[in-house]
Amino acid sequence: MTAHDPVAPCEGELLTIPQVMARLQLGRSAIYDLLRTGQLASITLGRARRIPTHALTDFIRTCLEQEAA
Repeated sequence: MTAHDPVAPCEGELLTIPQVMARLQLGRSAIYDLLRTGQLASITLGRARRIPTHALTDFIRTCLEQEAA
């Protein structure tokens, strides 16, 4: 895939709650708890909540660093 390929994933991709649930293997309430406490960043588009892929990556990195400490 090239950078101009329409099916190539975008670096600034936005994920839905179910997509984040699947990637973290957590339930809906656990994801909303992470959002509510600010541990996982999100944006709101109308009534839809979306999580940027970089926010998910940052969350995972933070968790790994806390585990290593």
